[in-house]
Amino acid sequence: MSASPKKAANLTVRADLLEDARTYKINLSQTLETALAAELKKRRETEWLEQNKAAIEAYNQEIAEHGLFSDNFRSFCR
Repeated sequence: MSASPKKAANLTVRADLLEDARTYKINLSQTLETALAAELKKRRETEWLEQNKAAIEAYNQEIAEHGLFSDNFRSFCR
């Protein structure tokens, strides 16, 4: 994880989940950081794919029509 400074946040959590987490001695801050980092990564990837959708489709179309540049240099495909 990043060495960024930490900041306090007030959250609301279902009582049963909080009780179970305490029973299992789960570090709530670390668990939230890990889950939040994963969710942010997923959303950034989705956003990147959406922003680059046209370029990806154009590249795939180019490959479908003309093949890969390296096709002529690969000896194992001949």
